Amino acid sequence: MTRTPNNNAQRFDTLLVANRGEIACRVMRTARAMGLRTVAVYSDADANARHVREADEAVRLGPAAARESYLNVEAVIEAARRTGAGAIHPGYGFLSENGPFVEALDAAGITFVGPPASAIAAMGDKSAAKARMHDAGVPLVPGYHGEGQDDALLRDEAERIGYPVLLKASAGGGGKGMRVVESSEAFQAALDGCRRESQAAFGDQRMLIEKYLTQPRHVEVQVFCDTHGDGVYLFERDCSVQRRHQKVLEEAPAPGMTAELRRQMGEAAVRAAKEIGYVGAGTVEFLLDVDGSFYFMEMNTRLQVEHPVTEMITGQDLVEWQLRVAMGEELPLAQDELTITGHSFEARLYAEDPEQDFLPATGTLSRFAMDLAGAGLDPKRVRLDSGVATGDVVSMHYDPMLAKLIVHADDRPQALATLNRALAALDVQGVVTNRAFLQRLATHPAFRNADLDTRFIERNEATLFAERRVDLEEYAGAALIGLHQLARECESDSPWDRHDGFRLNAAHTIRIALCDPTHVPNEDDAEAVVVVEGRREAEGSPWQLTLGGRTFAATLAPLEGDAVAITLDGHRRRMQARLVGEGRERNVVVMVDPQRETRLFWRRIDAIDHGHHEAESTLTAPMHGTVVALLVEAGARVEKGMPLMVMEAMKMEHTLTAPADGHVESFHFAAGDTVGQGDVLLEFAADE
Repeated sequence: MTRTPNNNAQRFDTLLVANRGEIACRVMRTARAMGLRTVAVYSDADANARHVREADEAVRLGPAAARESYLNVEAVIEAARRTGAGAIHPGYGFLSENGPFVEALDAAGITFVGPPASAIAAMGDKSAAKARMHDAGVPLVPGYHGEGQDDALLRDEAERIGYPVLLKASAGGGGKGMRVVESSEAFQAALDGCRRESQAAFGDQRMLIEKYLTQPRHVEVQVFCDTHGDGVYLFERDCSVQRRHQKVLEEAPAPGMTAELRRQMGEAAVRAAKEIGYVGAGTVEFLLDVDGSFYFMEMNTRLQVEHPVTEMITGQDLVEWQLRVAMGEELPLAQDELTITGHSFEARLYAEDPEQDFLPATGTLSRFAMDLAGAGLDPKRVRLDSGVATGDVVSMHYDPMLAKLIVHADDRPQALATLNRALAALDVQGVVTNRAFLQRLATHPAFRNADLDTRFIERNEATLFAERRVDLEEYAGAALIGLHQLARECESDSPWDRHDGFRLNAAHTIRIALCDPTHVPNEDDAEAVVVVEGRREAEGSPWQLTLGGRTFAATLAPLEGDAVAITLDGHRRRMQARLVGEGRERNVVVMVDPQRETRLFWRRIDAIDHGHHEAESTLTAPMHGTVVALLVEAGARVEKGMPLMVMEAMKMEHTLTAPADGHVESFHFAAGDTVGQGDVLLEFAADE
């Protein structure tokens, strides 16, 4: 099919990015490298977001709700006019596949960095798209894509196709309006549910039915077309590891692909794109069956979240390609000039709790960093595409994806090892994320062996979510990190200022208790607390750690960044180690290596240091625990050092004392109350 060049395409010097988060930052970075001026748009919730801070200019669109800001077509176009932007890049999501938006830009004389509205419409209707793909000779999964939507007709079609079948919203995407139906008895309830979801999400109840492949892989092909009639494929990505039909881990190239299968899928993808007059970057998604058969699933008429793995293996900047095509240029390379080098993985970092059915999480990022040097990683081979930074607020208004971690190596095993090391080096605090879950996925034996299909997480649920017991070596390592922290708190050479167990003419001895920081142990879970006794003959000598009937000779050596080397009885392990908490109460140890993450609360139980309370007018809880007793009345006059209240944590009592002469103004908790680490327990007024 010959396409007419886009007459609206022209060179531009200012680009507006109609999106937020990591994709907005990513696009602006490439645009700046091309010498373009960048404009960000933002909602009230994103007034200080990273993409706003990094743009040359930024324009407010409206309130936090997406429909009143990022989805407000008139406001976006007005922002482009106001700043003189000649083109708009939609990123992915929001307006990226909105045909009326593209038509409005054409009318306004603004270049859309993406396909024409007709191509978006052609692939937006899933049933009509399947019919066009059939005409173009693109393989389809056996199914029903007709206009008839009568319940009895749909049931008969499901019987004809054969169970299990997949019900899908014709206008859908992102897993909405989709159900697997195992039998005729379950069909009607599934159909009703899909229609409700489809109506709510897309304003459209039409359904299509496909044969449900029991162990398919999700393999997609990156295509690119220009306004001169040329099209190429930049090979494939495997996106089989998904939760709730949304991708979690992606890789390129797809494992086990032969050169012939790659060519067949690539050429079919280009035929699909040319059939609808496509321009720019697009992704044709296929289901790849165990016998090597592949079937068209859908086409995403935009840049995909997982495009960086394609960039890694091809050495091409796909955003730059998008901008050049939008300027009317020819494709930078022909098909025979494109090659694959090495292997790449992408892991999506979400603000969500995998242990709570992947429930989205919110909060403030108290730390967001990646220690490449400490993990021994090559910055040319590891890339963190993020739209957030330390101090940013993760709100409930938008998609929970925080960042994408992308790695590249010479082959799949090396790339997987690099991914695990990079995940260990990623330090995210203040918001619950899926980082540890990504580590479990990437180290799972089935994933290492490329035993992949779209039900990978469900199929391996028992091992991916198995409760893991902390072993003695991990307890010993956490105790050693706690002891090292105590030693670092020494502020002078005076023995009176030391907190590391110093004794004149005697061995240093400290007792530390360790437990899971997510709950306070009670009388029923005695196993939750491990007490470690640390002894050291002299400063600089190894610690002797005794726990669980074993004694370890232990040393800790700080390395680059957050990396440390912990040696236990001659066994040296390198890991990332962090202490989480505020000020001097940094008493949660986080230990991360390329295999797993361990978090343990630690507390010294042989002595209490009151010195740091002296300048405080409030007393805060040094740990999660329970208030046992209030020892004075509110308003009581007290002297420095007088006991004020008793807390219990990890089955041990902790007495808080007056930091100075004065009086207790009020208590915020009563006996029996549970308090969190850092909670203000009481108000204290010191004498002037």
